[in-house]
Amino acid sequence: MAEQRAFQVDLHGVVDLFAHHLYSSPRVFMRELLQNAVDAITARYHVDPDTPAKVWLSTAADPRLAAARADFEIRDSGIGLTETEAVELLATVGRSSKRDADVELARSDYLGQFGIGLLSAFMVSEQIELYARSARDLAAAPIVWRGYADGNYELQSISLDEYIAARGDADPGSLVRLRARKEQSHWLSPETIRGLASDYGTMLPVEVLYRVEAGDEVLWDRISQSELPWRVSYPSHRERAAALFNLSQNLLGFRPLAVIDLDLPAAGVTGVAFVLPTAVPPSVNTANRVYIKRMLVGDKVSGLLPNWAFFVRCVIDSSSLRPTASRESLYEDEVLLATREALGKQIITWVAKLLAEDSQTRTEFVRTHHLAIRQLALTDDEMLELAIKVLPFETTLGNATLQEFVEAEGQIRYAATVDDYRRVAAVARAQRVGIVNGGYVYDADLLDRVAKAHPDWNVAPFRTEDVESALTELDPAEELEYIELLLVAAAALQDMRCEPALRSFEPSDMPALFVTDQEAEHQRARDNAKRDAEGLWGDVVGSFGHTNATRKLVLNSANESVQLLARVADRAVQAAAIRSLYITARLSAGEPLRRSDAQVMNEALQALIHSALPGNQ
Repeated sequence: MAEQRAFQVDLHGVVDLFAHHLYSSPRVFMRELLQNAVDAITARYHVDPDTPAKVWLSTAADPRLAAARADFEIRDSGIGLTETEAVELLATVGRSSKRDADVELARSDYLGQFGIGLLSAFMVSEQIELYARSARDLAAAPIVWRGYADGNYELQSISLDEYIAARGDADPGSLVRLRARKEQSHWLSPETIRGLASDYGTMLPVEVLYRVEAGDEVLWDRISQSELPWRVSYPSHRERAAALFNLSQNLLGFRPLAVIDLDLPAAGVTGVAFVLPTAVPPSVNTANRVYIKRMLVGDKVSGLLPNWAFFVRCVIDSSSLRPTASRESLYEDEVLLATREALGKQIITWVAKLLAEDSQTRTEFVRTHHLAIRQLALTDDEMLELAIKVLPFETTLGNATLQEFVEAEGQIRYAATVDDYRRVAAVARAQRVGIVNGGYVYDADLLDRVAKAHPDWNVAPFRTEDVESALTELDPAEELEYIELLLVAAAALQDMRCEPALRSFEPSDMPALFVTDQEAEHQRARDNAKRDAEGLWGDVVGSFGHTNATRKLVLNSANESVQLLARVADRAVQAAAIRSLYITARLSAGEPLRRSDAQVMNEALQALIHSALPGNQ
């Protein structure tokens, strides 16, 4: 039978794996050490339910550390270790003290793995020193374990006096000391230690105490809170809101517009969602602050909420969500999927309740996060009906909700794109023709849903005829004065697949209106592609067919320039002017200047200049 051999671990390789692949920053060494301390205390509860739950943090200002040439120390009131346990746990990477048979039933209470967590400290330390005394076996000798960055370690039993000299008392538990790497010494400075401890230790269910010297007196400043902030009782709703607003400012860096309580007892999730005070694009990933068993996983955790919930940032604690191997993000499993859906429902319920009331908060929320409401309304029927009543839309009759618009107009005609809206907005506004701008994000899809939910509202895209019919037609005698100009215009616009028309409309300073629709533009694009294509490809493009969709340049007889142009005898000048009006009308409608358009403008300008030269008049 072949001999079985244990794997040998290259510590340099493990530390490189931690620093460059597993963890995002060496700062997580603090989290790993705190996790070990909390888990050790949890394990001791099963031996001594009345054990004090305390973790003490000291820096080089502590004389005991200075004497030991150490830069940082963390000690706890946990279960401790015997020499046998130390050999099993600290000489084997990945072995967890939580596998002990005495506490196997309580695995869900633990945060991490002792061996991995301790070795992670090598990212910032060249030497790790561990003193421990077992609470399970008080008769067992205390031990000291020293690990070195070169991959070696030593382990020995020590006397109780030596343990007391190192720790300062005879209580069971563990003490870990770090000696900084020269290039990583800043991670063990007092300022950094205090900051990291506050970041990772604030929510822990144990007393995390930081050593502070006040003159000749040594004080222990408590970093952790006894209760989760959103579960603290306050005398009034206003005081609770103020405290949670401060929590958002301190943890997330902003004062929220509102606070949403989150509670999923079945999933062991509790927390709050803070509504952002400013608008953000829907594409921005939500960055939430997530704790698991009150230990910080990360402050930029994505995937906790549905994509549509981009307007909130959460601070939550969970006992059921699983962290990834780095413990800096969440593992995508059925529990996370169910949690994401349930949290989404709670946020939707809050939004629906807010939109149903008349309050300043609702006004600010709609103004700031209207995109979120629009997106929610695309999938949720209740949100759709609320959106109809509260969401403002840009219309040619001024900003209005869809409810207000249909009450005023009896129907809803909308432009499917911003360009379509801009083409007709000025004229439609002057003629009091109601058109809704449906070209912004989600609006066209939202209007399509409204059309299905309210068929009696007659919701449909506007047509060229809707605007053209609102313009004043000229009587035959007046139109006769422009007949020559219209004939010239028809020829001048033929290669651009555009027809001329004549109307009188406001504003009178607009000489021409370019009117088209989606089908006309699609047809023009197909025709251009067919013209540019050759052979089989041209036949394929042409097979898409042809429609009677038109593009019109409506000349304004109320405009002085058009009136003068009708009296010009030179047909070449008229044609050049018409082509110039065509381009300027399209630009006024918000369309970009294409290369072919610039060429048309240049040719028109040349024709006008040529007509003004001596001998050509």
